[in-house]
Amino acid sequence: MVDGGVRRRASALVATLALGLAVATLAGGCSGSGSPPGAGPPPSATVTYGPGVTEALYLPTSTGRAPVVVLVPGGSWTTSDPTGLAALADHLADQGIVAAPTHIRAAEDDVVYPTPVEDVLCAVAAAVAEAESRGFTPTTVAVLGHSSGAHLAALAVLAFDDYTPDCEAPVVEPDALIGLSGPYDISRRPDLASALLGCEPDDDPATWEAANPVQRAGLRPEVPVLLMHGEDDDVVPVDFTTQLADALEAAGHPTTVELVPGADHLEIFAADVAGDPIVAWLTTP
Repeated sequence: MVDGGVRRRASALVATLALGLAVATLAGGCSGSGSPPGAGPPPSATVTYGPGVTEALYLPTSTGRAPVVVLVPGGSWTTSDPTGLAALADHLADQGIVAAPTHIRAAEDDVVYPTPVEDVLCAVAAAVAEAESRGFTPTTVAVLGHSSGAHLAALAVLAFDDYTPDCEAPVVEPDALIGLSGPYDISRRPDLASALLGCEPDDDPATWEAANPVQRAGLRPEVPVLLMHGEDDDVVPVDFTTQLADALEAAGHPTTVELVPGADHLEIFAADVAGDPIVAWLTTP
């Protein structure tokens, strides 16, 4: 899948994309993975994996061995609308990958950490169980997140053993992480991350550290990681990604970084920007 050590690569990709999306800001609490209602292709199935939480399942046309990827949307830890990830999920399914954009609970649902991370893990459990019931044998089980969803995905994968989710399906340990433009070091944005934690850093320093992927980078060093970030992102600076990559590399994680020229905070999860690099990373031995 990847070699050890960080590889930073500038991809020659289309800079301007017709997404029909307004540029979101983290401070505005808008879904970082949002799109117009009904946008994107319809899923193969919809799975309810807990009270008030669902995920869409995009399936390859042929059953058998396949990676499974759960996609976690952004939303400043306040909202969680996976609609905008539909096109990327459909692209992955077309390339033989089971893809599941998932809704998780967020601050607007009156929950705080660790509930959103545990929802991610229950979404993984449900996606794997549903894929298996439809004739797929999971190979890699990856969690992909965009923006604040990338932060949650990093915790779900790296710090898996910290959580005890009460899931309807058997819990599955993810074995790969894909982060798109994540604000991983929450100590740099306490004004926003307080929506996730429900308190200020000085109120509970230990929990803030436990919920910081940069501080958890030493866990599960065997897990490979793909990090992507648009070089024109004016919402989450690129150095959030390079900071985490450096911490992961120091801990021994096989880590790949893709810095994409011309892509901004929303364009980074477009199917024609992220799709092929993700497929190649997941499927290359």
